[in-house]
Amino acid sequence: MRPAEWHHLSDTMQIELSRQALERAAETLASHAELLAREMEGGSLLDQGGPEALRLFAAVVRATNASTYGVAGHA
Repeated sequence: MRPAEWHHLSDTMQIELSRQALERAAETLASHAELLAREMEGGSLLDQGGPEALRLFAAVVRATNASTYGVAGHA
């Protein structure tokens, strides 16, 4: 959908599409968190704890989603 088309949608439709996008994002993040935990439990990744684990998680999310969704534009 192009930005101009978005503005032609009703407010209700914009809210519904936004809600669905957020749900998909949440499920994607949850899946990545579970994958990261399994990899750590299996010994494939070192559990570095605290902030380092969160940075590792962020890197996994970015690397996985970069090719899937591409560049979305400017906020």
